[in-house]
Amino acid sequence: MSRIGVFGGMGPAATVDFMDKLVQLTPARRDQDHLPVIVASLPHVHDRSRAILGTGKDPLPQLLEGIDFLNRAEVGVIAIPCNSSHHWYREMSERSKVPILHIARACVAAIPREAAGKVAVLATQGALVSGFYQSALDERGIPYGVPDQDTQPFVNDCIRQIKAGDMKDGGESLGKALAVVKAQGATAVIMGCTEIPLAARYTDALGLHLMDSSLELARATVNYALERGWQRTGWDA
Repeated sequence: MSRIGVFGGMGPAATVDFMDKLVQLTPARRDQDHLPVIVASLPHVHDRSRAILGTGKDPLPQLLEGIDFLNRAEVGVIAIPCNSSHHWYREMSERSKVPILHIARACVAAIPREAAGKVAVLATQGALVSGFYQSALDERGIPYGVPDQDTQPFVNDCIRQIKAGDMKDGGESLGKALAVVKAQGATAVIMGCTEIPLAARYTDALGLHLMDSSLELARATVNYALERGWQRTGWDA
C-alpha cells in the first residue's frame, strides 16, 4: 500500500505536468530515492464539465472504473489531477479503499495570507457551477470572484487550446482573462483547471499571484507519502 495512485488522462498533458511536479518536489538524488507511483491515464472519461452542465454523458461510471483500477493496484493514496472530476469526489471516495486528496482544498489551503485580498477562480464552467472551489474559499473566509459571461469564454478557449496542443494560443487566451480579473481588483488567481498552468508558461502574470492547483496537489501528495515513510532513501538498490 506504500505507493501513490494517480488517476490521470483528463487531460494527458496535464497528467504529464503533474507527474513532472511530483518528481521535482521529491527530495531525491538517485532513482531509488523517488516515490513509487502507479499512473492510470484514462483519457476516455467523458467530458466532466459538459456533464455537470447537463449537456454531456455521465462520466461517473468511468471515474469509478479508474478508482477500481487503483484499488486493485493496492495504492495507499489517490491524486486526481483534474479539477472538474472533483464534482464527484464523494462518490469516488466512497468507492476508494484509500484517501483521495482533494485538489481544491489543497490549492486553497496554500494561498498565502498576503495574496488573499480577492481571489479570482479560473476553471471550467462545470467546476464553477459545481462550486467546490467557492466552498473551499468560504471555509477559509477568503473573498473571491468568478469570471463574468464576457470573460469565461477566454478561459474556455484557453483550456480547449491547451488540450489541442496549441500552447501559445492558450497563453494568449489566458492573458486576456488575467487582464480582466486584474482590472476587477483580483490580487490572486486560482488556476482551477490543470490545463491552465500549462498556458501560464506562455503569458504574463501581470503581477497577480497565480495559484497552481496541479502544483499544490502534487505538493500535498508528496507530503502525504513522505510523512508515511514511503520514500526508500538509504536502501540498497
